Amino acid sequence: MSTHKRKTDQMSFLGFEPEVAEKPAKPAKASKPESTPTAAAINAAATAYAPSPAPVAATVALPVVAAVPPEVPAAVQLPALGTDPEAMAQVLTQHPDFRVLRRLQPVADYGGLQGQPTQRVIVLDTETTGLDSRNEAIIELAMLSVQVDTATGLPVGPVTIYESFEDPGKPIPPAIQDITGIDDTMVAGQRIDDAAVTALVQAADLIVAHNAGFDRPFVEARLPVFATKPWNCSFAGIDWKKEGSGSAKLEFLASERGWFYDAHRAQVDCHALLQVLSTPLADGQTGLARLLAGAGQTRYKLRATGAPFESKDKLKARGYRWDGEGRVWWCSLGSQALLDAECDWLRAEVYGQRRARVQLEAMDSRVQFSARPGQQTDREL
Repeated sequence: MSTHKRKTDQMSFLGFEPEVAEKPAKPAKASKPESTPTAAAINAAATAYAPSPAPVAATVALPVVAAVPPEVPAAVQLPALGTDPEAMAQVLTQHPDFRVLRRLQPVADYGGLQGQPTQRVIVLDTETTGLDSRNEAIIELAMLSVQVDTATGLPVGPVTIYESFEDPGKPIPPAIQDITGIDDTMVAGQRIDDAAVTALVQAADLIVAHNAGFDRPFVEARLPVFATKPWNCSFAGIDWKKEGSGSAKLEFLASERGWFYDAHRAQVDCHALLQVLSTPLADGQTGLARLLAGAGQTRYKLRATGAPFESKDKLKARGYRWDGEGRVWWCSLGSQALLDAECDWLRAEVYGQRRARVQLEAMDSRVQFSARPGQQTDREL
């Protein structure tokens, strides 16, 4: 495609139609001779075109066509469009081949607080020196405490923010520094304010984290007050695949809603999660409303004890995880109905209708996602 064609397409996309330059007139064709030339004329022509010892270059004047840019309407000037990012974003948003992401902006006050019934939710995130809460330590804790309208599921009123570094008492591994951007100099001598955190937690009705199974054991090991409150998990407590999302990762969920942010720092992760959970799900309720309602349900950890070795691929494909220490496949289920359905599937697909017993661990919201055990029983299939 020529340069002129590309420029014309770009101008048309922005709403400008370039003037069409007049095409130069084609030179008139030479008229054909009416009769056959004579021998004398042919000899004269041959003499005229014979090479000469000192040829003289002839200068031919060609018409010059200047590339004149089309006039831009006064109402919309290109320089003004180029200096206004939002105007450019709006133009791209209207084009089917582009999708615009905006930097996520933290909200300090959601407004709309008019004395209506609310519940207070804490959105929490941690950064740590590693994955094992028994051997690793917190290096950053962030919490957003906000009231949620029980009728709409939307956050209302001001957001109380707590954020602090904590010195883990050992060097931060280089891999963790690369992920979080937190180094030893940033946490040296820092400590979480136990009294401030305890006061915030005591006022909460529910604590939410994205992958609470990771965060809860860490904060409970550091501050026992976290064990006294109900928890729910925005990763496991919402079936994001069923909601039409391609991934349950927080960055992906945010990008689906038109936002990007600098991940792996505790406070911005909390703001991203709160805003994602404030948007409606497929049934119209917000993620916050779904998690508040689900906090009253008992979750079950089902261990498929004695499952035949040849069933491992089926179990893995269904979402079971392998407990290497207990040597058993297990899954987590969010309700009694899901537990009953899963037991029926195990009987038909794994145990081949033979008699079998599976282990169950019932966990309410004060135990689930923690390192503490729930109520354990056996169930015969």
